[in-house]
Amino acid sequence: MPTRIATAFPAILLTCALGVSVQAPAQAQTSVTLSGFLDVGLFEDFDEVKKLGTVQRSHITLDASDQLAPGLRATARLQHRLELDTGAAEGAGSKPFWQGESTVGLQGGFGHLRLGRALDVVYAYDYSYDPWANFNRIASPAWHNWHWNYASSRSSNNGQAEYGRLSDGVFYDSPRLHGVSLHLSHSFEDPATPGGRGSSDNSGWALRYGQAAWNAMLARSRNSSGDTVHFAGLAYTTGGLTLMGAYDLSVFRASPESEAEVFTLGLSYASGLTTWKAGWGRRDVDGSVSQFVGLGADWALSRRSAVYASFGRQAPRGGDARTAYGVGISHSF
Repeated sequence: MPTRIATAFPAILLTCALGVSVQAPAQAQTSVTLSGFLDVGLFEDFDEVKKLGTVQRSHITLDASDQLAPGLRATARLQHRLELDTGAAEGAGSKPFWQGESTVGLQGGFGHLRLGRALDVVYAYDYSYDPWANFNRIASPAWHNWHWNYASSRSSNNGQAEYGRLSDGVFYDSPRLHGVSLHLSHSFEDPATPGGRGSSDNSGWALRYGQAAWNAMLARSRNSSGDTVHFAGLAYTTGGLTLMGAYDLSVFRASPESEAEVFTLGLSYASGLTTWKAGWGRRDVDGSVSQFVGLGADWALSRRSAVYASFGRQAPRGGDARTAYGVGISHSF
């Protein structure tokens, strides 16, 4: 995806979307949906401290939709993330209350256009290539290795780094054509980032393919400090078995510059009410190599509730291996 296209797409899409929306009726029917995922576990972390807390991220999401005309609707989403053990907002004091997402948009035959704060295209769709959906802080190789040198912004959380989300952003998801879709993200935020190469807009693109048993993704993002991440993922499903792999290359452009190369493999197998999971990852940061192994199982108590067990082991070359393990319960609604 040429840089000039990724940079110019917000203005083009806004023009098209506004042109369509002028014809929308003054009155529209609204639907509002409240959903969420709540999780808490008992575990011993990699620092050998026993804890009660969130193993998988807890959130509450509010979605709204207006049918404006045949084939055209307005959308809105607000998502709050929280620590279930204390009830506090995730990252309280450094992250916004609507940490997960705060967007409004238009959706129709042209695709889905959103404005506000949301995940950039790499973080938004990488979940398909990790058995824990990049969502488990004990067992997930993705959680501990992917995008090692890449923050979507180095300073947007009150001067602290933000990993995943763009503020002041424009996000576009195209319709699927023969299983292929295009996804774009762009942010106009312009933080003063110490140690960076100057500030500029953030832009990213992703191509996704999903058809029959195969799922694939190729993506790239560049933040306002010039750091980059390139990501490729592939997954294959047959019956209850899913095999997956990913490659991630992230470059932190400062002095000194740092490059992190990551390979991960994973599988999940659903049998009755149980889903078994296993994953492996190898991370090379400027010649310093570390490997990671994750194991786990989820047992469904109902369609919405589950208990789970997770195990993770980090093994840096030439260093001491560390392990974490725990059990937890989750509920979605």
